[in-house]
Amino acid sequence: MNHIAIQLRDIFFTKKTGRLIYRRKDILKYFFFEKGVILQVKTNQPDERLGEILYKLERIPKDAHARLDEYIEPNKNLGEVLRTRGVISEDDLAEALSHQIRESVLNVFPHFDADFDFQLHEGFSGAAVESRVSVPLLIEYGIRRMQHSPLLQAFLANQTPVLGVKTYAYLLTADEKDILEKVNGTDAAEIILRTLTIPADQFWKSLYLFYCLGVIDLPGLNKEALHPDVKSRLQPPSASRTDVPREIADVLAFRDTLPAMTLYQILDIPKTSKDEDIKKAYFQMARKFHPDRFERKLAAEFKAQIDEVFDGITNAYRVLSNKESRRIYDAKSGQAATQEDVQDTFRKADTKFRQGKTLHGQGRYNEAIAYLEEAVRIRRDKGDYYLLLAMCESKIKPYVQKAEQDFLKAIQLEPWNPEGYVGLGLLYKAEGLQTKAIKQLEKALEAEPDHASAREAIEELTGGKKRPAKGLFGTGLFGSKKTK
Repeated sequence: MNHIAIQLRDIFFTKKTGRLIYRRKDILKYFFFEKGVILQVKTNQPDERLGEILYKLERIPKDAHARLDEYIEPNKNLGEVLRTRGVISEDDLAEALSHQIRESVLNVFPHFDADFDFQLHEGFSGAAVESRVSVPLLIEYGIRRMQHSPLLQAFLANQTPVLGVKTYAYLLTADEKDILEKVNGTDAAEIILRTLTIPADQFWKSLYLFYCLGVIDLPGLNKEALHPDVKSRLQPPSASRTDVPREIADVLAFRDTLPAMTLYQILDIPKTSKDEDIKKAYFQMARKFHPDRFERKLAAEFKAQIDEVFDGITNAYRVLSNKESRRIYDAKSGQAATQEDVQDTFRKADTKFRQGKTLHGQGRYNEAIAYLEEAVRIRRDKGDYYLLLAMCESKIKPYVQKAEQDFLKAIQLEPWNPEGYVGLGLLYKAEGLQTKAIKQLEKALEAEPDHASAREAIEELTGGKKRPAKGLFGTGLFGSKKTK
């Protein structure tokens, strides 16, 4: 099978430096990577070019957009020319490049008939702006929004999945984690499917997501079935290490991904974790990776690797268990931050939210999701961010499960707000889950007895008379507030 997610998996987990060339019909794209991190994109698709992205993001005025040809200089990137001439700021350029990377990569996910060619390179010193795009998040988002393909089953059906590394298991939904619990290293994928009640298409897509995120490995992968460019290079993230015991292989695999992990990912916890959750996670990780746990001979032979992993775990706990150091880390990704820095970060999140809100109002839900995911990544404590994200996701069939999770998150953060319950209730109603829908709608009425949308939906579900609705998908939610 020939697909972008497999290419990204290989490049990211094996930390490759070079360019990935994508060809499909008349479409040509170049994706540049430095040690597995995606730096920039070059594309012949007009709507994916940097000038168009800057204009769409309202970072350059209409007259500058009309005169883009005047800013083209030999052997120089358009973005750098615009930045050095003062047309855009460095933050504008970074945001546009990130948006360009996301759009250009995600637009490749629906296709399984393209040609790929990865060319190794020593490095790209010309990348003046650091990429803000996470390759695992690209994989996760891309697979979730693409339609199921029968090629996924053909690729996975005869495989016996084994657990890989849990680094990116935090991206999985509750239902997906239930599937993952069935992976025991002995049952083939088709046998696991028989133990579940979910649709087959959902299972194969989930399993493919697990594999591309490195959460599972496929030791029996038939490399002859892969594209030749992938076949010669593909190595699982927790690469088979028959010369060392399993516990040491786990250490080496964890160490390989350590530089790319956040402190929360190291402890395998969400950013909303409480103090007791952080402590519990640390003790669990310590029991697995403490140097004293290993046999003396192994501990001596692999001392540097074991110490590196345990030091990383200890540092994560030290920072996150202290309220002030955690605040600073959250505000600026681990760098020292002033109160002004924190407020600036919050303003950026609010800008993303407002952009997403505008796109939601225009019915451009896919684009809105991209902005809102950035907003919730910056501020995990904003219930209205999660609520609007869930509303957009509920409009797109492949994101229904994620919409449920985000509605629940909005409710957790703002249990007093009826809109989260209404949104989740209407989602359940659309999916035919009547009992669940009524339960959530009743909770909405407990919070606001006169909520029109909740009352109308309950009456419809229970055979009552239908009345005109207001609220969740009208002007009530993000329009003017009701006076008390």
